[in-house]
Amino acid sequence: MGHFSSMFNGLARSFSLKKRKNSSGNGKYDGRDAVEAMAKEAKRNDLILRSSGTVNVDGSKNFASLFSRRGEKGVNQDCFIVWEEFGCQQDMTFCGIFDGHGPWGHFVSKQVRESIVSSLLCIWQESLAEASADPDLDKKVQRFNIWKESFLKACATVDQELEHHPKIDTFYSGTTALTIVRQGEVLFVANVGDSRAVLATTCDDGNLVPVQLTVDFKPNLPQETERILQCNGRVFCLDDESGVHRLWLPDESSPGLAMSRAFGDYCVKDFGLISVPDVTQRHITSKDQFVVLATDGVWDVISNEEAVEIVSETPDRAKAAKHLVQCAVRAWKRKRRGIAVDDISAIVLFFHSKHFCQHIYPVTTPK
Repeated sequence: MGHFSSMFNGLARSFSLKKRKNSSGNGKYDGRDAVEAMAKEAKRNDLILRSSGTVNVDGSKNFASLFSRRGEKGVNQDCFIVWEEFGCQQDMTFCGIFDGHGPWGHFVSKQVRESIVSSLLCIWQESLAEASADPDLDKKVQRFNIWKESFLKACATVDQELEHHPKIDTFYSGTTALTIVRQGEVLFVANVGDSRAVLATTCDDGNLVPVQLTVDFKPNLPQETERILQCNGRVFCLDDESGVHRLWLPDESSPGLAMSRAFGDYCVKDFGLISVPDVTQRHITSKDQFVVLATDGVWDVISNEEAVEIVSETPDRAKAAKHLVQCAVRAWKRKRRGIAVDDISAIVLFFHSKHFCQHIYPVTTPK
Protein backbone atom coordinates (compact mmCIF):
# COMPACT_ATOMS: atom_id res chain seq x y z
CA MET A 1 0.00 0.00 0.00
CA GLY A 2 2.83 2.38 0.85
CA HIS A 3 4.23 2.13 -2.68
CA PHE A 4 1.03 3.28 -4.37
CA SER A 5 0.30 5.90 -1.71
CA SER A 6 3.68 7.62 -1.87
CA MET A 7 3.70 7.52 -5.68
CA PHE A 8 0.23 9.02 -5.89
CA ASN A 9 0.94 11.69 -3.30
CA GLY A 10 4.00 12.87 -5.24
CA LEU A 11 2.13 13.08 -8.52
CA ALA A 12 -0.92 14.61 -6.89
CA ARG A 13 1.19 17.42 -5.48
CA SER A 14 2.52 18.25 -8.95
CA PHE A 15 -0.99 18.22 -10.43
CA SER A 16 -2.25 20.36 -7.54
CA LEU A 17 0.50 22.92 -8.12
CA LYS A 18 -0.38 23.22 -11.80
CA LYS A 19 -4.05 23.42 -10.92
CA ARG A 20 -3.51 26.42 -8.69
CA LYS A 21 -1.48 28.09 -11.43
CA ASN A 22 -3.86 27.36 -14.29
CA SER A 23 -7.37 27.14 -12.88
CA SER A 24 -9.90 29.69 -14.07
CA GLY A 25 -12.24 31.60 -11.85
CA ASN A 26 -15.10 29.16 -12.35
CA GLY A 27 -13.12 26.44 -10.61
CA LYS A 28 -13.16 24.12 -13.60
CA TYR A 29 -9.95 22.28 -14.31
CA ASP A 30 -8.81 19.89 -17.00
CA GLY A 31 -6.08 17.42 -16.00
CA ARG A 32 -4.53 17.83 -19.44
CA ASP A 33 -3.79 21.46 -18.61
CA ALA A 34 -1.54 20.17 -15.85
CA VAL A 35 0.19 17.75 -18.21
CA GLU A 36 0.79 20.51 -20.76
CA ALA A 37 2.20 22.74 -18.03
CA MET A 38 4.45 19.94 -16.80
CA ALA A 39 5.61 19.26 -20.37
CA LYS A 40 6.54 22.92 -20.87
CA GLU A 41 8.43 22.96 -17.60
CA ALA A 42 10.17 19.70 -18.51
CA LYS A 43 11.15 21.19 -21.87
CA ARG A 44 12.70 24.20 -20.12
CA ASN A 45 14.64 21.82 -17.89
CA ASP A 46 15.93 19.74 -20.84
CA LEU A 47 13.86 16.71 -19.83
CA ILE A 48 11.91 16.33 -23.10
CA LEU A 49 13.18 15.81 -26.63
CA ARG A 50 11.04 15.55 -29.77
CA SER A 51 13.84 15.74 -32.36
CA SER A 52 17.07 13.96 -33.19
CA GLY A 53 19.59 14.25 -30.36
CA THR A 54 20.27 12.86 -26.90
CA VAL A 55 18.69 12.98 -23.46
CA ASN A 56 20.83 12.41 -20.38
CA VAL A 57 19.83 13.94 -17.07
CA ASP A 58 22.38 14.19 -14.27
CA GLY A 59 21.77 11.41 -11.79
CA SER A 60 19.53 9.41 -14.14
CA LYS A 61 20.18 5.78 -15.00
CA ASN A 62 18.99 6.42 -18.55
CA PHE A 63 20.76 7.70 -21.64
CA ALA A 64 18.64 8.13 -24.76
CA SER A 65 19.81 8.55 -28.35
CA LEU A 66 17.26 9.60 -31.01
CA PHE A 67 17.52 9.98 -34.77
CA SER A 68 15.10 10.25 -37.69
CA ARG A 69 15.74 10.46 -41.42
CA ARG A 70 13.26 11.41 -44.10
CA GLY A 71 12.83 8.80 -46.80
CA GLU A 72 12.26 9.22 -50.52
CA LYS A 73 8.47 9.39 -50.46
CA GLY A 74 7.98 13.00 -49.39
CA VAL A 75 7.63 14.59 -45.96
CA ASN A 76 8.92 12.62 -42.98
CA GLN A 77 5.86 11.04 -41.33
CA ASP A 78 7.83 9.54 -38.42
CA CYS A 79 8.14 11.31 -35.10
CA PHE A 80 9.14 10.47 -31.54
CA ILE A 81 9.47 11.73 -27.98
CA VAL A 82 11.52 10.99 -24.87
CA TRP A 83 10.46 12.47 -21.52
CA GLU A 84 12.72 11.99 -18.50
CA GLU A 85 11.09 12.31 -15.06
CA PHE A 86 7.77 11.61 -16.75
CA GLY A 87 4.90 13.16 -14.80
CA CYS A 88 7.34 14.70 -12.30
CA GLN A 89 8.39 11.21 -11.20
CA GLN A 90 12.17 10.93 -10.90
CA ASP A 91 12.19 7.19 -11.55
CA MET A 92 10.00 7.32 -14.69
CA THR A 93 10.92 7.78 -18.35
CA PHE A 94 8.50 7.80 -21.30
CA CYS A 95 9.56 6.93 -24.85
CA GLY A 96 7.31 6.89 -27.89
CA ILE A 97 7.86 6.42 -31.62
CA PHE A 98 5.16 7.00 -34.23
CA ASP A 99 5.00 6.10 -37.93
CA GLY A 100 2.35 8.00 -39.88
CA HIS A 101 0.90 6.99 -43.24
CA GLY A 102 -1.57 8.39 -45.76
CA PRO A 103 -1.97 11.96 -47.05
CA TRP A 104 -2.26 13.40 -43.54
CA GLY A 105 0.04 10.90 -41.85
CA HIS A 106 2.64 13.42 -40.69
CA PHE A 107 -0.08 15.42 -38.91
CA VAL A 108 -1.64 12.30 -37.40
CA SER A 109 1.62 10.97 -35.97
CA LYS A 110 2.44 14.27 -34.28
CA GLN A 111 -1.09 14.65 -32.93
CA VAL A 112 -1.03 11.15 -31.43
CA ARG A 113 2.43 11.79 -29.98
CA GLU A 114 1.10 14.73 -27.98
CA SER A 115 -2.31 13.24 -27.16
CA ILE A 116 -1.06 9.88 -25.92
CA VAL A 117 1.30 11.53 -23.43
CA SER A 118 -1.38 13.71 -21.83
CA SER A 119 -4.09 11.03 -21.89
CA LEU A 120 -1.85 8.33 -20.45
CA LEU A 121 -0.56 10.52 -17.65
CA CYS A 122 -4.03 11.76 -16.68
CA ILE A 123 -5.57 8.28 -16.72
CA TRP A 124 -2.63 6.80 -14.83
CA GLN A 125 -2.96 9.51 -12.18
CA GLU A 126 -6.67 8.75 -11.80
CA SER A 127 -5.92 5.04 -11.49
CA LEU A 128 -3.36 5.74 -8.79
CA ALA A 129 -5.91 7.84 -6.93
CA GLU A 130 -8.34 4.91 -6.95
CA ALA A 131 -5.55 2.55 -5.92
CA SER A 132 -4.52 4.81 -3.05
CA ALA A 133 -8.10 4.85 -1.73
CA ASP A 134 -8.32 1.04 -1.61
CA PRO A 135 -6.80 -0.34 1.62
CA ASP A 136 -6.66 -3.86 0.20
CA LEU A 137 -5.01 -2.95 -3.10
CA ASP A 138 -1.53 -4.06 -2.12
CA LYS A 139 -2.88 -7.63 -1.93
CA LYS A 140 -4.78 -7.78 -5.21
CA VAL A 141 -3.47 -5.20 -7.67
CA GLN A 142 0.01 -4.88 -9.15
CA ARG A 143 1.59 -2.00 -10.97
CA PHE A 144 1.22 -3.80 -14.26
CA ASN A 145 -2.57 -3.92 -13.94
CA ILE A 146 -2.69 -0.15 -13.46
CA TRP A 147 -0.41 0.55 -16.40
CA LYS A 148 -2.20 -1.89 -18.69
CA GLU A 149 -5.58 -0.35 -17.94
CA SER A 150 -4.13 3.13 -18.35
CA PHE A 151 -2.64 2.31 -21.75
CA LEU A 152 -5.88 0.69 -22.94
CA LYS A 153 -8.02 3.64 -21.86
CA ALA A 154 -5.57 6.21 -23.19
CA CYS A 155 -5.40 4.62 -26.64
CA ALA A 156 -9.18 4.37 -26.84
CA THR A 157 -9.50 8.03 -25.84
CA VAL A 158 -6.89 9.21 -28.33
CA ASP A 159 -8.44 7.29 -31.22
CA GLN A 160 -11.92 8.55 -30.42
CA GLU A 161 -10.75 12.16 -30.23
CA LEU A 162 -8.74 11.79 -33.42
CA GLU A 163 -11.85 10.79 -35.36
CA HIS A 164 -13.46 14.13 -34.53
CA HIS A 165 -10.39 16.32 -34.89
CA PRO A 166 -11.51 19.52 -36.64
CA LYS A 167 -8.30 20.12 -38.62
CA ILE A 168 -6.91 16.65 -39.46
CA ASP A 169 -8.51 14.28 -41.97
CA THR A 170 -7.97 10.79 -40.58
CA PHE A 171 -10.33 8.84 -42.84
CA TYR A 172 -7.52 7.59 -45.08
CA SER A 173 -4.59 8.52 -42.82
CA GLY A 174 -3.25 7.13 -39.56
CA THR A 175 -0.23 6.24 -37.47
CA THR A 176 1.31 3.44 -35.49
CA ALA A 177 2.42 4.03 -31.89
CA LEU A 178 5.05 2.19 -29.87
CA THR A 179 5.40 3.53 -26.34
CA ILE A 180 7.29 2.43 -23.26
CA VAL A 181 7.46 3.65 -19.68
CA ARG A 182 10.46 2.81 -17.57
CA GLN A 183 9.44 2.94 -13.92
CA GLY A 184 12.32 1.99 -11.69
CA GLU A 185 13.55 -1.38 -12.93
CA VAL A 186 10.44 -2.28 -14.91
CA LEU A 187 9.58 -1.56 -18.53
CA PHE A 188 5.92 -1.25 -19.49
CA VAL A 189 5.48 -1.61 -23.25
CA ALA A 190 2.40 -0.76 -25.32
CA ASN A 191 2.35 -1.36 -29.06
CA VAL A 192 -0.15 -0.38 -31.74
CA GLY A 193 1.11 -1.30 -35.22
CA ASP A 194 4.32 -2.65 -36.72
CA SER A 195 7.08 -0.66 -35.07
CA ARG A 196 9.23 -2.84 -32.85
CA ALA A 197 11.05 -2.82 -29.51
CA VAL A 198 14.12 -5.02 -29.13
CA LEU A 199 16.02 -5.47 -25.86
CA ALA A 200 19.75 -6.19 -25.77
CA THR A 201 20.71 -8.49 -22.91
CA THR A 202 23.94 -10.22 -21.94
CA CYS A 203 24.20 -14.02 -22.08
CA ASP A 204 26.21 -16.11 -19.65
CA ASP A 205 29.02 -16.22 -22.22
CA GLY A 206 29.16 -12.41 -22.24
CA ASN A 207 27.64 -11.92 -25.69
CA LEU A 208 24.77 -9.54 -26.32
CA VAL A 209 21.60 -11.14 -27.69
CA PRO A 210 18.30 -9.57 -28.79
CA VAL A 211 14.97 -10.15 -27.09
CA GLN A 212 12.01 -8.90 -29.11
CA LEU A 213 9.56 -7.24 -26.72
CA THR A 214 6.75 -6.54 -29.19
CA VAL A 215 4.74 -8.22 -31.93
CA ASP A 216 4.72 -6.72 -35.43
CA PHE A 217 1.00 -6.41 -36.00
CA LYS A 218 0.74 -7.30 -39.67
CA PRO A 219 -2.54 -8.30 -41.35
CA ASN A 220 -1.31 -11.84 -42.04
CA LEU A 221 -0.81 -12.76 -38.37
CA PRO A 222 -3.38 -15.53 -37.76
CA GLN A 223 -5.26 -13.75 -34.96
CA GLU A 224 -5.24 -10.49 -36.90
CA THR A 225 -6.41 -12.11 -40.15
CA GLU A 226 -9.22 -13.88 -38.31
CA ARG A 227 -10.50 -10.61 -36.85
CA ILE A 228 -10.27 -8.79 -40.18
CA LEU A 229 -12.12 -11.51 -42.07
CA GLN A 230 -14.81 -11.66 -39.40
CA CYS A 231 -15.33 -7.94 -39.97
CA ASN A 232 -15.55 -8.46 -43.75
CA GLY A 233 -12.20 -6.89 -44.45
CA ARG A 234 -9.76 -8.52 -46.86
CA VAL A 235 -6.09 -9.50 -46.59
CA PHE A 236 -3.92 -10.15 -49.63
CA CYS A 237 -0.68 -9.19 -51.38
CA LEU A 238 -0.43 -7.20 -54.58
CA ASP A 239 1.11 -9.02 -57.53
CA ASP A 240 4.22 -6.83 -57.43
CA GLU A 241 4.61 -7.04 -53.62
CA SER A 242 5.11 -10.69 -52.86
CA GLY A 243 5.00 -11.30 -49.11
CA VAL A 244 3.61 -7.88 -48.21
CA HIS A 245 0.12 -8.58 -46.87
CA ARG A 246 -2.23 -5.62 -46.74
CA LEU A 247 -5.63 -4.81 -45.27
CA TRP A 248 -8.34 -3.86 -47.80
CA LEU A 249 -11.95 -2.77 -47.81
CA PRO A 250 -14.53 -5.43 -48.79
CA ASP A 251 -15.29 -4.05 -52.25
CA GLU A 252 -12.55 -1.50 -52.99
CA SER A 253 -8.85 -1.65 -53.76
CA SER A 254 -8.03 0.62 -50.83
CA PRO A 255 -6.53 1.54 -48.44
CA GLY A 256 -4.02 -1.33 -48.53
CA LEU A 257 -2.64 -0.91 -45.01
CA ALA A 258 0.50 -2.92 -44.23
CA MET A 259 -0.43 -3.10 -40.55
CA SER A 260 -3.48 -4.44 -38.68
CA ARG A 261 -3.50 -1.95 -35.81
CA ALA A 262 -3.27 1.83 -36.05
CA PHE A 263 -4.75 5.10 -34.88
CA GLY A 264 -6.95 6.81 -37.45
CA ASP A 265 -7.71 5.11 -40.79
CA TYR A 266 -11.43 5.26 -40.08
CA CYS A 267 -12.24 3.96 -43.55
CA VAL A 268 -11.37 0.48 -42.26
CA LYS A 269 -12.12 0.75 -38.55
CA ASP A 270 -15.33 -1.23 -39.16
CA PHE A 271 -13.47 -3.84 -41.18
CA GLY A 272 -10.93 -5.21 -38.74
CA LEU A 273 -8.44 -2.41 -38.05
CA ILE A 274 -8.15 -1.66 -34.31
CA SER A 275 -6.14 0.70 -32.13
CA VAL A 276 -6.01 -1.60 -29.09
CA PRO A 277 -2.43 -1.83 -27.76
CA ASP A 278 -0.66 -5.02 -26.78
CA VAL A 279 0.66 -4.23 -23.28
CA THR A 280 3.49 -6.19 -21.67
CA GLN A 281 6.13 -5.70 -19.01
CA ARG A 282 9.78 -6.61 -18.62
CA HIS A 283 11.86 -6.48 -15.45
CA ILE A 284 15.25 -4.90 -16.11
CA THR A 285 18.26 -6.74 -14.70
CA SER A 286 21.96 -5.92 -14.63
CA LYS A 287 22.32 -8.06 -17.77
CA ASP A 288 19.98 -5.85 -19.80
CA GLN A 289 21.93 -3.10 -21.57
CA PHE A 290 19.56 -1.13 -23.82
CA VAL A 291 16.32 -1.22 -25.76
CA VAL A 292 15.83 -0.15 -29.37
CA LEU A 293 12.51 1.34 -30.50
CA ALA A 294 12.34 1.73 -34.26
CA THR A 295 9.85 2.12 -37.10
CA ASP A 296 9.49 -0.55 -39.76
CA GLY A 297 11.91 1.38 -41.95
CA VAL A 298 14.62 -0.21 -39.80
CA TRP A 299 13.15 -3.68 -39.32
CA ASP A 300 12.28 -4.18 -42.98
CA VAL A 301 16.00 -4.42 -43.75
CA ILE A 302 17.81 -4.91 -40.42
CA SER A 303 17.44 -8.00 -38.21
CA ASN A 304 17.18 -7.88 -34.43
CA GLU A 305 20.67 -9.35 -34.15
CA GLU A 306 22.11 -6.80 -36.56
CA ALA A 307 20.47 -3.91 -34.71
CA VAL A 308 21.92 -4.99 -31.37
CA GLU A 309 25.34 -5.44 -32.94
CA ILE A 310 25.24 -2.05 -34.66
CA VAL A 311 24.29 -0.22 -31.47
CA SER A 312 26.73 -2.09 -29.24
CA GLU A 313 29.62 -1.42 -31.61
CA THR A 314 28.95 2.33 -31.82
CA PRO A 315 31.78 3.96 -29.81
CA ASP A 316 29.80 7.10 -28.96
CA ARG A 317 26.42 6.19 -27.48
CA ALA A 318 25.09 9.61 -28.39
CA LYS A 319 25.35 8.53 -32.04
CA ALA A 320 23.86 5.05 -31.58
CA ALA A 321 20.45 5.84 -33.10
CA LYS A 322 22.02 7.78 -35.98
CA HIS A 323 24.39 4.90 -36.75
CA LEU A 324 21.51 2.41 -36.75
CA VAL A 325 19.43 4.60 -39.08
CA GLN A 326 22.36 5.12 -41.45
CA CYS A 327 22.99 1.37 -41.58
CA ALA A 328 19.30 0.83 -42.38
CA VAL A 329 19.48 3.36 -45.23
CA ARG A 330 22.45 1.54 -46.75
CA ALA A 331 20.65 -1.79 -46.33
CA TRP A 332 17.58 -0.39 -48.12
CA LYS A 333 19.64 0.68 -51.11
CA ARG A 334 21.40 -2.68 -51.20
CA LYS A 335 18.46 -5.02 -50.58
CA ARG A 336 15.58 -3.07 -52.13
CA ARG A 337 16.94 -1.49 -55.27
CA GLY A 338 14.33 0.43 -57.19
CA ILE A 339 12.10 0.82 -54.12
CA ALA A 340 11.87 4.25 -52.48
CA VAL A 341 13.57 4.32 -49.09
CA ASP A 342 11.08 4.61 -46.24
CA ASP A 343 11.24 7.14 -43.41
CA ILE A 344 13.59 5.59 -40.84
CA SER A 345 13.61 6.47 -37.13
CA ALA A 346 15.00 4.98 -33.94
CA ILE A 347 15.33 5.55 -30.21
CA VAL A 348 18.01 3.75 -28.23
CA LEU A 349 17.46 3.85 -24.47
CA PHE A 350 20.51 2.75 -22.49
CA PHE A 351 19.64 1.50 -19.00
CA HIS A 352 22.84 1.94 -17.05
CA SER A 353 23.97 5.46 -17.83
CA LYS A 354 27.58 6.38 -17.34
CA HIS A 355 28.41 9.70 -15.73
CA PHE A 356 27.86 12.01 -18.68
CA CYS A 357 27.64 15.75 -18.19
CA GLN A 358 25.52 16.52 -21.21
CA HIS A 359 21.75 16.91 -21.14
CA ILE A 360 20.09 17.42 -24.51
CA TYR A 361 21.99 18.05 -27.71
CA PRO A 362 19.86 18.36 -30.84
CA VAL A 363 21.29 16.78 -33.97
CA THR A 364 20.75 18.32 -37.40
CA THR A 365 18.78 15.84 -39.50
CA PRO A 366 19.92 15.59 -43.12
CA LYS A 367 17.39 16.51 -45.77
